[in-house]
Amino acid sequence: MSDNLVPFWEKAYQEYDTITFSNKPNSTITEFEHLIGNSSKVLEVGCGEGQNAIYLARQGHHVDAFDLSEHGIAKLKHICELSNVQVNAFVADLTTYQFEQCYDMITCFGTLHFVEKSEWKRFIHNAKEYTNIGGIHIIQIFTDTVPASEDIAPFAIGLAKDEEIKELYSDWEILQFKSYVFEDEHPNVPKHLHASNKIVARKVK
Repeated sequence: MSDNLVPFWEKAYQEYDTITFSNKPNSTITEFEHLIGNSSKVLEVGCGEGQNAIYLARQGHHVDAFDLSEHGIAKLKHICELSNVQVNAFVADLTTYQFEQCYDMITCFGTLHFVEKSEWKRFIHNAKEYTNIGGIHIIQIFTDTVPASEDIAPFAIGLAKDEEIKELYSDWEILQFKSYVFEDEHPNVPKHLHASNKIVARKVK
């Protein structure tokens, strides 16, 4: 792979003194985590360097977390060792991932649009099957409401249509749905815009 086709986060994951995205959990997790019981089983998909997974583990949950990036998982494990946090972190591809157990919460932020649309739809279908009754999904995906920013355009092959993710949860209780455009920036990447959908849904039957 040529250097210009390596996403910025791969380089940042190798720099242990750099925070690639955030060292705080996504605010939607802290808003809705009260809906799952103590010591719940949680799966974080596309965990990167693990700010969400580490936070949930610190709350006493049993957390599995995977990412395609070997560097991201190595950095997550390093952070866990330094802070004495237990996360079952491993390298995996969501397009071939095989569920082995059911979960009470499955989270995925800014990841699904990096695979073909048919693949992320298949993954969500499987994730729903492997969610316990009363379990929660928190899913965020970029949409094509605005063009993909230059930093992710070569990789964002599965941008959703606005509200497309909502259709996949029509048989669940939708607790929150947001469609929005936000400004973002990362180390060595100028400010840019992303269009996003975020959904929080609960399995009721």
